[in-house]
Amino acid sequence: MTDRVVRAKAPAKINVFLGVGSLRSDGYHDLSTGFLAVSLFEHVEVRAADDFSVTLDGSIDTSSVPLGESNLAIRAARAVAEACGATGGARIRIEKHVPIAGGMGGGSADAAATLVACNELWNAGLSRDELLALAADLGADVPFSLTGGVAMGTGRGDQLSPALHRGKMHWVLVPADGELSTPVVFHELDKHRWSQQGELERNVTQPIVSVGAMQALRLGDVRMLAETMHNDLQAPALKLMPRLVGTLELGERMGALAGIVSGSGPTCAFLCEDEESAVQLVQDFCDQSIRAVHVTGPVAGAKITGAKVRS
Repeated sequence: MTDRVVRAKAPAKINVFLGVGSLRSDGYHDLSTGFLAVSLFEHVEVRAADDFSVTLDGSIDTSSVPLGESNLAIRAARAVAEACGATGGARIRIEKHVPIAGGMGGGSADAAATLVACNELWNAGLSRDELLALAADLGADVPFSLTGGVAMGTGRGDQLSPALHRGKMHWVLVPADGELSTPVVFHELDKHRWSQQGELERNVTQPIVSVGAMQALRLGDVRMLAETMHNDLQAPALKLMPRLVGTLELGERMGALAGIVSGSGPTCAFLCEDEESAVQLVQDFCDQSIRAVHVTGPVAGAKITGAKVRS
């Protein structure tokens, strides 16, 4: 008896800027964000099975990840099966390296890698546009996990416009102990805005497009990017997890050009001048007994890394 095994990977993301609009009637917010895919990957392996299941391992604690039907990878596999008429299920193994609930799109990367892997497993023949449509139904960050590179995201963040970019940028990521719920961070932002505005002024905040940040990416100018990075969710994330303030200050004091909370946090991302500076910053954090990872970007989105038949 033989079975086919397909492997794929998808990258984490950093929001180099993130503007958040007012709360909409559907419970979401209009966003304007600059996505950058970086070289921290989720690895997924799929094989045909009678039903859908997922197992986890990797370099991080995965105990908080749901293994049932709410798992994004299972939902992604079911979406491909429904789209192509596959009658069986899929056994999914995820090797996780992206911080969980860390603002870097780890769950979205799992889903994106599963989409391309199952498309290959079942010879579904779904086009990139068809996969992107499935991705948008799964979550706002999943389409970018598919495409990778650099992109402007609008709407919920799922309406993507690929952006030109030059060169490779070096970042140091510092995951925090603990997690931040994205809905909770958004709620904290709304609560703060409402406390500052009168009733008649509510729901009029428009997301801001950071032209400077996108220009910096196009030019590959790390100093310009350091001056123009911004995240509307950073203030509420810092309020919910105050110790991140010290992490950001420490990283910049030790030589980073700039630090920012990635997405809804709590991972802190530090932009560095070059590879040498990034390696040194990782060492400096290590000397402070703080775990840090050097990554580069932009990198490509979800892709197949291997397929074979096991006997």
